[in-house]
Parts: sequence; structure tokens; C-alpha cells
Amino acid sequence: MLLSSHYARGHNGRVEDDPYLWLEDITGDDALEWVRRRNEPTLAELGGERFEQMRAEALEILDTDARIPYVRRRGDYLYNYWRDGEHPRGLWRRTTLEGYRSDAPDWDVLIDLDALASEDDEKWVWAGADVIEPDLTLALVSLSRGGSDATVTREFDMATRKFVADGFTVPEAKTSISWENRDTVLIGTDFGPDTLTDSGYPRIAKRWRRGQPLAEAHTVFEGAASDVSAGVGFDPTPGFERLLATRSVDFFNRERFEIRGDELIAIDVPTDAATSIHREWLLVRPRTDWNVAGATYPAGSLLAAKYDDFLSGTIELSVVFEPDDHTSLDTYAWTRDRLVLVTLRDVATVVELVTPGSWQRAPIPGVPHTATTVVVDADEYGDEIFLDSSGFDKPSTLLWGHAGGEVAEIKSAPAFFDASDIEVNQYSAASADGTMIPYFVVGSGSSVGPGKTLLGGYGGFESSNTPGYGGVLGKLWLSRGGTYVLANIRGGGEYGPRWHTQAMREGRHLVHEDFAAVAADLVGRGITTVDRLAAQGGSNGGLLMGIMLTKYPELFGALVCSVPLLDMKRYHLLLAGASWVAEYGNPDDEGDWAFISEYSPYQNISTDREYPALLMTTSTRDDRVHPGHARKMTAALEEAGHRVRYYENVEGGHAGAADNAETAFRSALIYEFLHRVLGDEHG
Repeated sequence: MLLSSHYARGHNGRVEDDPYLWLEDITGDDALEWVRRRNEPTLAELGGERFEQMRAEALEILDTDARIPYVRRRGDYLYNYWRDGEHPRGLWRRTTLEGYRSDAPDWDVLIDLDALASEDDEKWVWAGADVIEPDLTLALVSLSRGGSDATVTREFDMATRKFVADGFTVPEAKTSISWENRDTVLIGTDFGPDTLTDSGYPRIAKRWRRGQPLAEAHTVFEGAASDVSAGVGFDPTPGFERLLATRSVDFFNRERFEIRGDELIAIDVPTDAATSIHREWLLVRPRTDWNVAGATYPAGSLLAAKYDDFLSGTIELSVVFEPDDHTSLDTYAWTRDRLVLVTLRDVATVVELVTPGSWQRAPIPGVPHTATTVVVDADEYGDEIFLDSSGFDKPSTLLWGHAGGEVAEIKSAPAFFDASDIEVNQYSAASADGTMIPYFVVGSGSSVGPGKTLLGGYGGFESSNTPGYGGVLGKLWLSRGGTYVLANIRGGGEYGPRWHTQAMREGRHLVHEDFAAVAADLVGRGITTVDRLAAQGGSNGGLLMGIMLTKYPELFGALVCSVPLLDMKRYHLLLAGASWVAEYGNPDDEGDWAFISEYSPYQNISTDREYPALLMTTSTRDDRVHPGHARKMTAALEEAGHRVRYYENVEGGHAGAADNAETAFRSALIYEFLHRVLGDEHG
């Protein structure tokens, strides 16, 4: 039966019906004392020799100088943000291409975040820098306290390596800020009452001139309180300068405009389409079929038009890419005159170079065919490209070259675990509606009999999960006898927008059914047994774990649920939750709550079903998914007689960790839990 009457699906959600509402007080004394009383026994149980060994191994991987320092070109320099043991908070630095290609680049350090944190007595976490184009003399540096999404912004002088006295400075908020020119920025932030959306993001965009009080900045664009956000940005490309505005009506629908003087010109593409503007070109990727100018373009296509012609009403679209049952568009990036196109064919990447105008596609010479390849950087003002290729058992190699030529290895990462016996296989499982769900199995080729297995999945927001190298996963799990499985369930984007849209809102059950089908298939194939099968997920994937716990507990021996959504009756009222109503539905709507209530974990806790072992993790500083989800679920599970191992990190934001040491600690905690519950062989 359900826990008690105040968790019944028809009643939960009223404040008086939620006995653990007090745990939503993020930094309240009582709530933090509750956290402390659960952290301590979890650490006492899972600590020990192997935990410390795994923590040290993970930290060595995360801190080693042998990692590839990934870069982004800005003008004559390649920029990199780097953290290691000596610089746990990190360095923002740059070097030349010639220096980068050497074994020991001479890095020019612009900001030492550890020194800055010490000077300011703040636990700063790097949140990025917007460097003014094209002269690259100034930057807007964003710093987060403890890893939260809210940031402090400061203007930085690239020549003096100092923050600008009386420069553009913005107090802590979920701020969007960018350059229009060296004396003007475009900003959306918390300007005071009624200036944020219900999701907590900027609703108003202003033009803020140097020396002007922020309160006097001129409003250039506004959205509605019910929107996710609204903002303005400037395209500084010489000869193609444009002021562009976007109103995000919900997570997947946006209205787009160009601002010319006082005129607001609509860019009349479907609101659910992804778009980009580069020089004279407009690219459009609709998420649903688009009927326009007498033609129908399927969801997931990539279409091109001349931007100025399109704005004037001339609809002449060229097909750059068209999906099929096996192939979808993953991503793309522009150089000055070419388009780098990455597609997925049954979750394997294909990288091509596209020539605008003819839109002819050709393979890029030098890209390996048996690895997952992603675009690291493409120079939109030149022709340079950086690509990264890796696989479950193949460490990353960084490829460099020029658009139109061959790419070649410029750097490589070391192997962090012995993969000589590792095999990678792709299978598929039939979901409840008959749809075949692909998944990858990574494990020892010489293992005999069912083994301890960790199943990962996400299933939301059209986010694709593709094969890639995980040094910590390999060292702490695969090399200790574990098998890893990656499920490409619906809700993701592995097979294009329809793979996602069919699993939104009332179709959400497909995500759960797909994941359960993969779990059952693993047992049916003899890869594992129920008592040796664990699953892990975070954020939306944490919601998935909560559903596996309450709906499919018989399929698993253990679950790891991290920074999760779990109380789906109140998720839209907590932090950024309102921005996800398009994905999940509105629980205040009776019709939507009818299907949400069927799976919302917090409302579906049973007192008489046996649940698998559970590790729940979250972060106090997570200002995206409220830690109250994990806290309240744990408290309710305990009331129902279930045991929960709980750990809440004070810092870390939605990532769960603010630096490499915290990441190593969290990784060791999770894998120690899994090894203990699923079996200790291999140590």
C-alpha cells in the first residue's frame, strides 16, 4: 500500500499534506541537522581502505597533467580552463598553436582562481568568460559560489590581467550578459521585483552603458513571467552585425527576433525549431514536421536559407540533412566558410564537411570510423577545427586540421585502465510497446557467468548518450570486475526529435518501460542477475531511478539516485522547476496530474514492497534541482521502513562537486556502495 493517506495521489501537493515540507528550507538549521545525521552514518559505513584507494585513484586521473587540455581559439591564442592537484579551483590560461602542439606548452595564465578565491575569501567555481570580439581586449568573467547556477560577473582586462575598477560588475544572480561594444553590454539579471520569470531566469533584457547605474539601463526586450527566460545577444561578425532577441516560451519553444533600431522583426520559423545564424545563412532544425511553401520537411531535418531573403518573406529552403529510421542529426558547427556536421547512425557518429550553397557533404579525412567523434572547437572566423575521438575502451585523441583538408592527431590521453580484455557489444531490447531499444554492454570478454553490472540512463530533454571514454568508470568499476551498460532509451535524441517527443508528458511511461526492458533483457541474456544489477542516474536520470525504485523494484539489486527530481507534485514550484513543465506536464492541471501521479516517486512509496539498496546523493548548493527532492524522498522512505544511504555535498551545484577532489570523493562513494552491495570480488 501507499505510505499513508497524505501521500495519496488525489490529495498530495497541498502544503498541509506534506509532512516533510520543512526539508525544502535549503539552509535551515533543522534541515541541515537532518542532513548531518544522515551523512555521518553513510560515510562511516562506506569509508575504509578500498574507498580511500578508489578516491586516490580517481583523483589521480582527474588531476593528472597527462589529460588533454581542451582549447578554444580566440584570435591568435588557444584558451583553456585547467584544474589539477596544484590548482584545484583552476587556471584560465592561453597559448599559441605552436606552443600547444609541443609536449610542454608555455601557458600564459590570465586568472589563477585559487589565488582569487583566497584573496576574496570565497569558494569560487569557474563559470566562464565572454571575451569581446573582435579585439579580444576585455572579458566578462562569471564566478559561482560553490558551483551554483547563480554567478557573480566582473569585467576583466586581458592586457593588465586585472579586474577593471568600476567596470561592469553584477552581483550574484542567474545572469545573462554579453558584449555589444567595449562600452556597452546586454544584460538580463535580477533587476528587482517582477524582473525574473517563474523559473527564476531573466525576463527583461537591457542595454547597459559604461558608467551608468544598472538601475538606469535601458530595456530593449521583455518576455512574460510565465516564460522560461528572455534575452538579447549581439552578433559581432564584421559585415553581418545583428542584434538578436529570444523569448523562450517554454523549454522547447522559442520566439526569435532581430532588433533593428526600434523595430522588432520576427524570424518566422517554427517555435520548436533549433536555429542558428552564421554570416548570410540561416539554419533551421524543426522538432516536428514543418509544412512551409508547399513542402513538408520532417522533424530532425536541417534546412538552410539566405537569412536576409528569409526575413523579407522569400522562403527558399535547401535540405542540408534529412533523417531516416537509423540516422539523426547530433550537432554541427561553423567555420567561416564550411559546416562541420555530426550525425548518429544507430548511435555511432559520422562526421562530414558541408559546403554552403551546394550543401554537398563529404567525409573528413583522418576521422576514425570506430570511435565517437565530437566537435571541440571550430573557428567561425577561419577554417581551423578541433575534433575529439574516443570510445568506451579507447582514450581520447584530439584531432586538428583545416576545413577541406585532413585532420590528424595532435594530442592523446593516456589509458587510465587496462582495456585489453574489454569488449563492447550493442544489443537491443523490446520495450512494452514493441519498440526496440538499443544499449551498449562494456565488460570483460573473459568473464564467466553473470556478473555485477551497472546500468546507466537518462531519457529526457532530447539529450543523447553516446559511447565515450570514462577513466574513473574504467578504473573504479570495469577494472574491478564490473560491467557497464548504457541504455539509449526514448526521451533522448539518439534517433532524432521523435525519439524524444513521443516520451514527453503523457508519453513519459515509455522512458520507464524502455529502461525496465533493458534491465530485464540483461538478466535474460545471462549478462547479470537481479541481485547483481544496479542502475544509476542523475537529475532527470535521478527521477528515472526513483521510478525504478517505486515501480520496478524487483528488477534491481541496487540504485544510485543523484541530484534527482522526485516530488513531481511540487517540482514546478522549486528553483528552476517551472522551466520543465513542457517536458513533464503541469501538476496543477488535473488532467496532467492524472498521468504524472502514476509515476511520481514521492507519491508512490510502498510500505509492503521490498526495495533494492539505495544510495541517494544531492548538493546543498544545487540551485537548479532543489535538494528538497532527495531529502523528502529519503525521509518518506525511512518512514515507510526502507533503508536509505544518503549523502549531501555542501558544495557542487547541480554537478554534485565543485572541484576534482569532490568529484573523486563522490565517485569513490558511489562505487564503494555498488561493490559492497553487488559483490566484492576483484577488491
